[in-house]
Amino acid sequence: MSGPLDGVNVLSFGRVLAGPYAAMLMADMGAEVIKIESAENGDMARRNGPFIGDVSSYFLSINRGKKSFTLNLRHEKAKGLIKELISKVDILLENFRPGVMKKMGLDYNTIKDLNPGLLYVSISGFGQYGEYSQRPAFDMIAQGMGGTVSITGEPGRPPVRVGYSIGDLGSALYAVTATMAALYEREKTGRGQHIDVAMLDCQVALCENACARYFATGEIPQPIGTRHPIVTPFQVFPTQTHDMVVASFKDEDWITLCQTIGREEWIEDERFNAMEKRTANHAELEPLLIEVFLEKPRDEWLDLFGKVGVIAGPVNNIEQVLTDPHVNAREMVLNVRHSRMGDMKVVGTPMKFSRTPCSVQKASPDLGEHTHEILEEMLNLSHKEIDRLKEEGVIGK
Repeated sequence: MSGPLDGVNVLSFGRVLAGPYAAMLMADMGAEVIKIESAENGDMARRNGPFIGDVSSYFLSINRGKKSFTLNLRHEKAKGLIKELISKVDILLENFRPGVMKKMGLDYNTIKDLNPGLLYVSISGFGQYGEYSQRPAFDMIAQGMGGTVSITGEPGRPPVRVGYSIGDLGSALYAVTATMAALYEREKTGRGQHIDVAMLDCQVALCENACARYFATGEIPQPIGTRHPIVTPFQVFPTQTHDMVVASFKDEDWITLCQTIGREEWIEDERFNAMEKRTANHAELEPLLIEVFLEKPRDEWLDLFGKVGVIAGPVNNIEQVLTDPHVNAREMVLNVRHSRMGDMKVVGTPMKFSRTPCSVQKASPDLGEHTHEILEEMLNLSHKEIDRLKEEGVIGK
Protein backbone atom coordinates (compact mmCIF):
# COMPACT_ATOMS: atom_id res chain seq x y z
CA MET A 1 0.00 0.00 0.00
CA SER A 2 1.14 3.54 -0.72
CA GLY A 3 1.47 6.12 2.03
CA PRO A 4 -0.96 9.04 2.34
CA LEU A 5 1.48 11.43 0.61
CA ASP A 6 2.09 9.13 -2.37
CA GLY A 7 2.47 11.34 -5.45
CA VAL A 8 3.61 14.40 -3.49
CA ASN A 9 7.08 15.68 -4.43
CA VAL A 10 9.25 17.59 -1.97
CA LEU A 11 12.37 19.59 -2.75
CA SER A 12 14.28 19.87 0.51
CA PHE A 13 17.05 22.35 1.26
CA GLY A 14 16.87 21.11 4.85
CA ARG A 15 20.15 20.84 6.72
CA VAL A 16 21.30 19.56 10.10
CA LEU A 17 18.08 18.77 12.04
CA ALA A 18 14.85 20.84 11.81
CA GLY A 19 14.46 20.82 8.03
CA PRO A 20 15.66 17.23 7.50
CA TYR A 21 13.38 15.90 10.25
CA ALA A 22 10.35 17.62 8.72
CA ALA A 23 11.24 16.27 5.26
CA MET A 24 11.79 12.78 6.70
CA LEU A 25 8.29 12.72 8.16
CA MET A 26 6.92 13.53 4.72
CA ALA A 27 9.06 10.77 3.20
CA ASP A 28 7.75 8.32 5.81
CA MET A 29 4.22 9.21 4.68
CA GLY A 30 5.04 8.39 1.07
CA ALA A 31 6.27 11.66 -0.42
CA GLU A 32 9.26 11.60 -2.76
CA VAL A 33 11.85 13.82 -1.10
CA ILE A 34 14.77 15.19 -3.11
CA LYS A 35 17.48 16.44 -0.77
CA ILE A 36 19.52 19.27 -2.30
CA GLU A 37 23.12 19.19 -1.06
CA SER A 38 26.35 20.99 -1.79
CA ALA A 39 28.41 18.99 -4.27
CA GLU A 40 31.51 19.72 -2.22
CA ASN A 41 30.59 18.63 1.32
CA GLY A 42 26.87 17.93 1.51
CA ASP A 43 24.80 18.44 4.62
CA MET A 44 27.13 19.14 7.55
CA ALA A 45 25.19 16.50 9.51
CA ARG A 46 26.99 13.85 7.43
CA ARG A 47 30.06 14.59 9.54
CA ASN A 48 28.34 14.13 12.90
CA GLY A 49 29.27 10.96 14.81
CA PRO A 50 29.05 8.33 16.01
CA PHE A 51 29.56 6.46 12.73
CA ILE A 52 28.48 3.02 11.54
CA GLY A 53 31.26 2.23 9.11
CA ASP A 54 31.52 5.53 7.27
CA VAL A 55 27.82 6.41 7.68
CA SER A 56 26.85 9.05 10.24
CA SER A 57 24.24 7.59 12.59
CA TYR A 58 23.01 11.15 13.18
CA PHE A 59 22.51 11.73 9.44
CA LEU A 60 20.94 8.28 9.02
CA SER A 61 18.39 8.91 11.76
CA ILE A 62 16.80 11.92 10.03
CA ASN A 63 17.45 11.40 6.30
CA ARG A 64 16.11 7.95 5.57
CA GLY A 65 13.99 7.44 2.48
CA LYS A 66 15.31 10.52 0.62
CA LYS A 67 17.16 11.04 -2.64
CA SER A 68 20.39 13.05 -2.61
CA PHE A 69 20.92 15.54 -5.46
CA THR A 70 24.25 17.40 -5.39
CA LEU A 71 24.80 20.76 -7.02
CA ASN A 72 27.24 23.65 -6.97
CA LEU A 73 24.67 26.20 -5.83
CA ARG A 74 27.00 29.08 -6.73
CA HIS A 75 26.79 28.13 -10.41
CA GLU A 76 24.08 29.84 -12.46
CA LYS A 77 23.29 26.63 -14.34
CA ALA A 78 22.68 24.90 -11.02
CA LYS A 79 20.12 27.55 -10.11
CA GLY A 80 18.48 26.96 -13.47
CA LEU A 81 18.18 23.24 -12.72
CA ILE A 82 16.70 24.04 -9.32
CA LYS A 83 14.10 26.30 -10.91
CA GLU A 84 13.14 23.53 -13.31
CA LEU A 85 12.65 21.20 -10.36
CA ILE A 86 10.63 23.84 -8.51
CA SER A 87 8.20 23.94 -11.41
CA LYS A 88 7.57 20.21 -10.95
CA VAL A 89 7.28 19.75 -7.16
CA ASP A 90 4.54 20.34 -4.61
CA ILE A 91 6.60 21.47 -1.62
CA LEU A 92 9.86 23.33 -1.17
CA LEU A 93 11.32 23.12 2.34
CA GLU A 94 14.26 25.15 3.65
CA ASN A 95 15.74 26.02 7.04
CA PHE A 96 18.36 28.64 6.20
CA ARG A 97 18.60 31.95 8.01
CA PRO A 98 16.18 34.45 6.39
CA GLY A 99 17.78 36.05 3.35
CA VAL A 100 19.98 33.13 2.26
CA MET A 101 17.48 31.79 -0.28
CA LYS A 102 16.99 35.33 -1.59
CA LYS A 103 20.74 35.69 -2.20
CA MET A 104 20.52 32.54 -4.33
CA GLY A 105 17.54 33.96 -6.22
CA LEU A 106 15.33 31.19 -4.82
CA ASP A 107 13.15 33.05 -2.29
CA TYR A 108 9.39 32.64 -2.45
CA ASN A 109 8.59 35.96 -4.12
CA THR A 110 11.17 35.31 -6.84
CA ILE A 111 10.10 31.79 -7.75
CA LYS A 112 6.38 31.64 -6.91
CA ASP A 113 5.31 32.34 -10.50
CA LEU A 114 7.25 29.28 -11.66
CA ASN A 115 4.74 27.13 -9.77
CA PRO A 116 1.59 28.89 -8.50
CA GLY A 117 0.65 25.80 -6.49
CA LEU A 118 3.97 25.55 -4.67
CA LEU A 119 3.96 25.28 -0.88
CA TYR A 120 7.15 27.02 0.23
CA VAL A 121 8.04 26.10 3.82
CA SER A 122 10.64 28.12 5.74
CA ILE A 123 11.89 27.04 9.17
CA SER A 124 14.20 29.47 10.92
CA GLY A 125 15.24 30.50 14.40
CA PHE A 126 13.12 33.63 14.66
CA GLY A 127 10.96 33.77 11.55
CA GLN A 128 10.99 35.73 8.31
CA TYR A 129 10.20 39.05 9.99
CA GLY A 130 10.56 40.68 13.40
CA GLU A 131 13.34 42.26 15.41
CA TYR A 132 15.33 39.02 15.82
CA SER A 133 14.77 37.70 12.30
CA GLN A 134 18.42 37.88 11.18
CA ARG A 135 19.90 36.35 14.31
CA PRO A 136 21.47 32.89 14.10
CA ALA A 137 19.84 30.20 16.21
CA PHE A 138 20.41 26.67 17.34
CA ASP A 139 18.19 24.37 19.35
CA MET A 140 19.54 25.50 22.71
CA ILE A 141 19.06 29.19 21.83
CA ALA A 142 15.40 28.53 21.05
CA GLN A 143 14.92 26.48 24.23
CA GLY A 144 16.50 29.23 26.29
CA MET A 145 14.74 32.21 24.74
CA GLY A 146 11.38 30.44 24.51
CA GLY A 147 11.13 29.71 28.23
CA THR A 148 11.63 25.95 28.03
CA VAL A 149 14.93 25.90 29.93
CA SER A 150 13.56 28.17 32.68
CA ILE A 151 10.95 25.58 33.71
CA THR A 152 13.14 22.47 33.27
CA GLY A 153 15.19 20.87 36.04
CA GLU A 154 15.14 20.68 39.82
CA PRO A 155 14.21 23.60 42.11
CA GLY A 156 17.20 25.65 43.22
CA ARG A 157 19.53 24.01 40.71
CA PRO A 158 21.07 25.42 37.49
CA PRO A 159 18.85 25.47 34.35
CA VAL A 160 18.64 22.23 32.40
CA ARG A 161 18.25 21.61 28.67
CA VAL A 162 15.48 19.24 27.61
CA GLY A 163 17.12 15.86 26.91
CA TYR A 164 16.46 15.98 23.17
CA SER A 165 16.41 18.82 20.64
CA ILE A 166 12.87 20.03 21.21
CA GLY A 167 13.77 23.42 19.69
CA ASP A 168 14.52 21.83 16.32
CA LEU A 169 12.07 18.95 16.51
CA GLY A 170 9.20 21.12 17.73
CA SER A 171 9.59 23.46 14.76
CA ALA A 172 9.78 20.48 12.38
CA LEU A 173 6.51 19.06 13.73
CA TYR A 174 4.74 22.42 13.45
CA ALA A 175 6.11 22.83 9.91
CA VAL A 176 4.73 19.47 8.82
CA THR A 177 1.37 20.20 10.45
CA ALA A 178 1.15 23.55 8.66
CA THR A 179 2.22 22.01 5.36
CA MET A 180 -0.44 19.32 5.53
CA ALA A 181 -3.09 21.97 6.22
CA ALA A 182 -1.84 24.04 3.27
CA LEU A 183 -1.84 20.95 1.05
CA TYR A 184 -5.49 20.37 1.93
CA GLU A 185 -6.34 24.04 1.28
CA ARG A 186 -4.60 23.86 -2.08
CA GLU A 187 -6.95 21.07 -3.10
CA LYS A 188 -9.79 23.61 -2.89
CA THR A 189 -8.09 26.69 -4.36
CA GLY A 190 -5.20 25.37 -6.46
CA ARG A 191 -3.00 28.03 -4.91
CA GLY A 192 0.26 27.68 -3.03
CA GLN A 193 1.59 29.87 -0.25
CA HIS A 194 4.59 30.63 1.96
CA ILE A 195 4.66 28.99 5.40
CA ASP A 196 6.86 30.72 8.00
CA VAL A 197 7.75 28.64 11.09
CA ALA A 198 10.07 30.03 13.77
CA MET A 199 11.78 27.87 16.38
CA LEU A 200 11.22 30.56 19.02
CA ASP A 201 7.49 30.77 18.25
CA CYS A 202 7.22 26.99 18.58
CA GLN A 203 8.87 26.98 22.00
CA VAL A 204 6.47 29.68 23.20
CA ALA A 205 3.55 27.61 21.89
CA LEU A 206 4.86 24.45 23.59
CA CYS A 207 5.13 26.31 26.90
CA GLU A 208 1.35 26.74 26.77
CA ASN A 209 0.66 25.44 30.28
CA ALA A 210 3.33 27.60 31.89
CA CYS A 211 2.05 30.63 29.98
CA ALA A 212 -1.55 29.89 30.95
CA ARG A 213 -0.57 29.72 34.62
CA TYR A 214 1.27 33.03 34.33
CA PHE A 215 -1.76 34.67 32.67
CA ALA A 216 -3.98 33.36 35.47
CA THR A 217 -1.81 34.16 38.50
CA GLY A 218 0.91 36.61 37.48
CA GLU A 219 3.46 34.26 39.05
CA ILE A 220 6.50 33.28 36.98
CA PRO A 221 6.67 29.45 36.64
CA GLN A 222 9.84 27.85 38.00
CA PRO A 223 11.46 24.43 37.53
CA ILE A 224 9.83 21.80 39.74
CA GLY A 225 11.67 18.62 38.81
CA THR A 226 9.56 15.74 37.54
CA ARG A 227 6.37 16.67 39.34
CA HIS A 228 3.33 18.28 37.70
CA PRO A 229 2.44 21.90 38.60
CA ILE A 230 -1.25 21.19 39.31
CA VAL A 231 -1.60 17.39 39.65
CA THR A 232 -0.22 15.52 42.69
CA PRO A 233 1.18 12.89 42.88
CA PHE A 234 2.33 12.94 39.27
CA GLN A 235 6.11 12.43 39.18
CA VAL A 236 9.12 10.12 39.41
CA PHE A 237 9.64 8.25 42.69
CA PRO A 238 12.54 6.06 43.85
CA THR A 239 11.89 2.49 44.97
CA GLN A 240 14.00 -0.20 46.55
CA THR A 241 15.51 -0.90 43.11
CA HIS A 242 14.71 1.50 40.23
CA ASP A 243 12.73 4.67 39.64
CA MET A 244 9.09 4.69 38.57
CA VAL A 245 6.44 7.23 37.62
CA VAL A 246 3.16 7.37 39.53
CA ALA A 247 0.31 9.51 38.18
CA SER A 248 -2.78 10.11 40.30
CA PHE A 249 -4.88 12.37 38.10
CA LYS A 250 -8.25 12.23 39.88
CA ASP A 251 -9.34 12.00 43.50
CA GLU A 252 -10.61 8.50 42.74
CA ASP A 253 -7.08 7.55 41.64
CA TRP A 254 -5.73 8.93 44.91
CA ILE A 255 -8.13 6.78 46.91
CA THR A 256 -7.08 3.64 45.02
CA LEU A 257 -3.41 4.48 45.51
CA CYS A 258 -3.83 5.00 49.26
CA GLN A 259 -5.70 1.71 49.61
CA THR A 260 -3.07 -0.16 47.57
CA ILE A 261 -0.07 1.11 49.55
CA GLY A 262 -1.80 0.65 52.92
CA ARG A 263 -2.21 4.31 53.79
CA GLU A 264 -6.00 4.61 53.95
CA GLU A 265 -5.69 7.31 56.60
CA TRP A 266 -4.43 9.72 53.93
CA ILE A 267 -7.76 9.53 52.09
CA GLU A 268 -9.45 11.78 54.65
CA ASP A 269 -6.34 13.65 55.76
CA GLU A 270 -7.16 17.36 55.50
CA ARG A 271 -3.80 18.00 53.84
CA PHE A 272 -4.35 15.49 51.04
CA ASN A 273 -8.09 14.83 50.55
CA ALA A 274 -8.41 16.98 47.40
CA MET A 275 -6.18 17.55 44.40
CA GLU A 276 -5.51 21.22 45.07
CA LYS A 277 -4.59 20.39 48.68
CA ARG A 278 -2.18 17.65 47.63
CA THR A 279 -0.47 20.05 45.25
CA ALA A 280 -0.34 22.84 47.84
CA ASN A 281 1.14 20.40 50.37
CA HIS A 282 3.37 18.43 47.99
CA ALA A 283 6.44 19.17 50.16
CA GLU A 284 4.82 17.22 53.01
CA LEU A 285 3.36 14.47 50.83
CA GLU A 286 6.39 13.64 48.69
CA PRO A 287 8.69 12.34 51.49
CA LEU A 288 5.81 10.28 52.90
CA LEU A 289 5.26 8.59 49.54
CA ILE A 290 9.00 8.05 49.03
CA GLU A 291 9.22 6.35 52.41
CA VAL A 292 6.49 3.91 51.35
CA PHE A 293 7.83 3.26 47.86
CA LEU A 294 11.30 2.44 49.21
CA GLU A 295 9.79 -0.57 50.97
CA LYS A 296 9.51 -2.67 47.78
CA PRO A 297 11.32 -3.20 44.46
CA ARG A 298 9.96 -1.23 41.51
CA ASP A 299 8.66 -4.22 39.57
CA GLU A 300 6.76 -5.47 42.60
CA TRP A 301 5.04 -2.08 42.90
CA LEU A 302 4.25 -1.97 39.18
CA ASP A 303 2.76 -5.46 39.27
CA LEU A 304 0.62 -4.51 42.27
CA PHE A 305 -0.48 -1.23 40.70
CA GLY A 306 -1.34 -2.94 37.41
CA LYS A 307 -3.78 -5.26 39.15
CA VAL A 308 -5.76 -2.44 40.78
CA GLY A 309 -5.58 0.27 38.13
CA VAL A 310 -3.06 2.68 39.66
CA ILE A 311 -1.43 4.53 36.75
CA ALA A 312 2.30 3.91 36.93
CA GLY A 313 5.26 2.97 34.75
CA PRO A 314 9.02 2.41 34.79
CA VAL A 315 11.64 5.05 34.03
CA ASN A 316 13.42 3.28 31.16
CA ASN A 317 16.87 4.01 29.81
CA ILE A 318 17.29 4.09 26.02
CA GLU A 319 18.42 0.46 25.80
CA GLN A 320 15.34 -0.63 27.74
CA VAL A 321 13.13 1.43 25.43
CA LEU A 322 14.61 -0.07 22.27
CA THR A 323 14.30 -3.65 23.56
CA ASP A 324 10.81 -3.24 25.00
CA PRO A 325 8.50 -5.87 23.41
CA HIS A 326 5.60 -3.44 23.10
CA VAL A 327 7.77 -0.79 21.43
CA ASN A 328 9.00 -3.42 18.98
CA ALA A 329 5.51 -4.78 18.36
CA ARG A 330 4.56 -1.21 17.39
CA GLU A 331 7.44 -1.28 14.85
CA MET A 332 9.28 1.58 16.52
CA VAL A 333 12.62 -0.11 15.82
CA LEU A 334 13.18 -0.96 12.16
CA ASN A 335 15.86 -2.20 9.81
CA VAL A 336 16.45 -0.13 6.68
CA ARG A 337 18.64 -1.05 3.73
CA HIS A 338 21.66 1.12 2.97
CA SER A 339 23.00 0.90 -0.60
CA ARG A 340 26.53 0.06 0.62
CA MET A 341 26.34 -0.88 4.30
CA GLY A 342 23.39 -3.28 4.25
CA ASP A 343 20.80 -3.36 7.05
CA MET A 344 20.91 -0.54 9.59
CA LYS A 345 18.60 0.20 12.52
CA VAL A 346 16.47 3.34 12.75
CA VAL A 347 13.62 4.51 14.94
CA GLY A 348 10.25 3.81 13.29
CA THR A 349 7.40 6.22 12.73
CA PRO A 350 4.70 6.81 15.35
CA MET A 351 2.16 7.60 12.59
CA LYS A 352 0.02 4.51 12.00
CA PHE A 353 -2.50 4.65 9.13
CA SER A 354 -5.03 1.83 8.72
CA ARG A 355 -5.36 2.10 4.94
CA THR A 356 -2.31 4.03 3.69
CA PRO A 357 0.54 2.94 5.99
CA CYS A 358 3.88 4.69 6.18
CA SER A 359 6.84 2.94 4.63
CA VAL A 360 10.31 3.10 6.15
CA GLN A 361 12.58 0.95 4.01
CA LYS A 362 15.45 2.95 2.53
CA ALA A 363 18.34 4.22 4.63
CA SER A 364 19.92 7.64 4.17
CA PRO A 365 21.41 8.22 0.71
CA ASP A 366 25.09 8.57 -0.07
CA LEU A 367 26.09 12.08 -1.10
CA GLY A 368 24.82 12.65 -4.65
CA GLU A 369 23.57 9.08 -4.96
CA HIS A 370 20.51 10.08 -7.02
CA THR A 371 21.83 13.07 -8.98
CA HIS A 372 21.91 11.29 -12.35
CA GLU A 373 18.56 9.61 -11.74
CA ILE A 374 16.84 12.93 -11.00
CA LEU A 375 18.40 14.69 -13.99
CA GLU A 376 17.34 11.87 -16.28
CA GLU A 377 13.87 11.11 -14.95
CA MET A 378 12.62 14.51 -13.79
CA LEU A 379 14.47 16.90 -16.10
CA ASN A 380 14.80 14.56 -19.12
CA LEU A 381 18.51 15.20 -19.62
CA SER A 382 20.63 12.86 -21.74
CA HIS A 383 23.82 11.17 -20.58
CA LYS A 384 25.81 13.58 -22.75
CA GLU A 385 24.11 16.60 -21.15
CA ILE A 386 24.73 15.22 -17.67
CA ASP A 387 28.42 14.61 -18.46
CA ARG A 388 28.70 18.21 -19.64
CA LEU A 389 27.19 19.50 -16.39
CA LYS A 390 29.75 17.44 -14.52
CA GLU A 391 32.62 18.81 -16.57
CA GLU A 392 31.40 22.37 -15.99
CA GLY A 393 31.26 21.83 -12.22
CA VAL A 394 27.48 22.29 -12.02
CA ILE A 395 26.90 18.90 -10.39
CA GLY A 396 29.07 16.68 -8.23
CA LYS A 397 31.38 14.06 -9.70
